[in-house]
Amino acid sequence: MDPSSSDQKNNVETVEDTPKYQAFETENLANKDRAAELLQNSHERIFVSEADNKRILRKIDLMVLPIMLGVYFLQQLDKSTLSYASVFGLVADAQLKGQDYSWLGSIVYVAQLVMQPIIAYFLVKLPTGKFAGVMVFCWGVVLSCMCIAKDFKGLLAARFFLGCFEASVAPTFVAITQMWWRRGEQTNRNASWYAMNGVTNMVGSLLAWALGHIHSSALHSYQIIFLACGLLTVLFSVIVFFFLPDSPVDAKFLNDHDKFLAVERLRANQMGVVSTVWKWEHVTESLLDVKTWCWFALIFSISIPSGGVTTFGPLIVNSFGFDSFHTILLNIPFGAVQIIATMGGAAFATWTKKKGPALLLLCIPPIVGIVMLLCLPHDKANRGPLLVGYYLISFYPGISPLIYSWSSQNTAGETKKKTTTAMLFIGQSAGNIIGPHLYTTAEAPLYRRGLISNLCLFIILIILIIFTTLWLMFLNKKHANKRQQLGKSAVVVDRSMMNAQERAVSDEVDEGTGREGGEKAFDDETDLKNEDFIFVY
Repeated sequence: MDPSSSDQKNNVETVEDTPKYQAFETENLANKDRAAELLQNSHERIFVSEADNKRILRKIDLMVLPIMLGVYFLQQLDKSTLSYASVFGLVADAQLKGQDYSWLGSIVYVAQLVMQPIIAYFLVKLPTGKFAGVMVFCWGVVLSCMCIAKDFKGLLAARFFLGCFEASVAPTFVAITQMWWRRGEQTNRNASWYAMNGVTNMVGSLLAWALGHIHSSALHSYQIIFLACGLLTVLFSVIVFFFLPDSPVDAKFLNDHDKFLAVERLRANQMGVVSTVWKWEHVTESLLDVKTWCWFALIFSISIPSGGVTTFGPLIVNSFGFDSFHTILLNIPFGAVQIIATMGGAAFATWTKKKGPALLLLCIPPIVGIVMLLCLPHDKANRGPLLVGYYLISFYPGISPLIYSWSSQNTAGETKKKTTTAMLFIGQSAGNIIGPHLYTTAEAPLYRRGLISNLCLFIILIILIIFTTLWLMFLNKKHANKRQQLGKSAVVVDRSMMNAQERAVSDEVDEGTGREGGEKAFDDETDLKNEDFIFVY
């Protein structure tokens, strides 16, 4: 054998051991998702069987989801304390006039709007679980301190800082949902934690009713509500800090093999899991992406009615002729309808694998309810039909989590995901700022300006849903053409949206390698640049 050829062969075989190659590989992995590094270190061939999938999913649902439910329940409870306090004399005691009460509702969202870009950066750079725990602790402390605020300025300052810390919750939960669950599983999980809004309206109303009966010479009823809810939040923050994992890669409740499975089962998402590298090119793409502005417009349009009804809901019911305690109790069915709408809408979207039709259906009951409140006289004779109209409006909370899911399921690339989510919640915050100002206590009991504005926005929402659906269909065709140009199959089966039975009969899994395809799944590539990405409409 020629010695030179032998040397060449040896050089080829040992090139991976050279410092230059290792440095290249280290830099390459650094720019990818952390899941890529985990799988790179695996010396076994990974295949996620359906039995393993169910076992891992059950562990995740039992360890991660309950903490999310608790945090979101407390966040909505803490937000609702203002509306509860309004029927226990806060407006009179704090001498609120004109738009003062409306500003107390809006200032939380002004703070959230300001904080969203900062939250987006922190969610990429900081451990998710620890970050969430600190934020929950801080807003619990602020809410507890609200009991010493005696006038508009004090309440406004406290509500501003409350909004700063609460700004992290929903973006964090969208990020957590993206990193733990398959796309076909995400809609129901998003709906589950968002449904805590309804649970809060039920349990929170009972809690406020009970606390309102406490008589104290030192504290007013609403001050007791602020203090009790704030201290409960502080206690729960300890659980969040120590028990909410930062990612599947770091989860202590999973052994090493299960971590591989938890990551590999997300390959079909084409969205990665977690990365700590901030990429400005992802920011640019997000801001230039038509989809981003679709999500912004959708959430903005639903948040204006949401902000108004959340702040003025109890006062609207009070205008039907009920006293303070009955007003609080009558918010319980409102919460029940919210839960039904949220979970029902998510179940329908999961079953059809489409968000557009589910969103369109959820717009109909609020439109009917608003028309009823506008047309019926606000007197005791019509209290029953007026309540029905009010409860029909309460279908609107089912819309927001579907928009969250729609956005998160159609966005890939770690920095792009966080930037797009920030834009989503900037739109939500802006809508919630405007919403309460369309209502004013001077317009009681009809609140015509607010209700008419909300009616127009639900109609606009329907138009936006149709446009977004058509745009996503266009993007799917564009990716199909690109795959064809690259010599790939134009038709790709989206396994991330399949249920267990559909995966069992799918021929997409290569049993020989244990892979489900998705070579770019953990490359931290964006949805527009990854031709294998399938958009969900």
